[in-house]
Amino acid sequence: MAEHHVSVTVRAPVRQVYTLFTHFNDFPKFMRFVKEVTYYDDQRSHWVVQVGGRHEWDAVNEGWISDQQIGWRSIDGLQNTGRVKFTPVDTGQTMVDVFLNYTPPAGVLGVAVEKLGMDSHFQSVLEEDIQHFARMVEEAPPGALDPMSSHYLFHEGRAWRSHQPPGRIHGARSNDDRRAPPGARHNHRPAAGRVL
Repeated sequence: MAEHHVSVTVRAPVRQVYTLFTHFNDFPKFMRFVKEVTYYDDQRSHWVVQVGGRHEWDAVNEGWISDQQIGWRSIDGLQNTGRVKFTPVDTGQTMVDVFLNYTPPAGVLGVAVEKLGMDSHFQSVLEEDIQHFARMVEEAPPGALDPMSSHYLFHEGRAWRSHQPPGRIHGARSNDDRRAPPGARHNHRPAAGRVL
């Protein structure tokens, strides 16, 4: 099993950072290898990733503790687990620890490919993506960290999508009127049937 761990300190309160991470549908917006997450209901989801080829799996949420931790475990498809821990480290700062474990596809051949460099490439991309998430959150304009806001950081058309320099993110506008799934403000899990 391949194991990965990355950490970043985000200059934002734990509540905001936790809330952003509970929307799996936004993962493709800051994690390059995650292409799509679709929800079956408030506990189960379908993931599509592109890492050494296209891989899919169904997952179930597990280990969720409000403002402290989220997690998932695959139940079909690519075997994997994920956990994200949130720790307040100072006033207005949050340490984010991301743990990903997966069984490389293709059996022995997949393990060999991991050892030949795919593992270190994946680790580098994961580190870059989590750093990118931290920068996006820290440079977000007022109101952009509320998933219910029309100015939400991860709406379509935001500056991050075009990879504009960070200084230009503040001037970005979006006409996308998507909202967080119903109930997300309270239980931080999306409603059934939403494609995220």
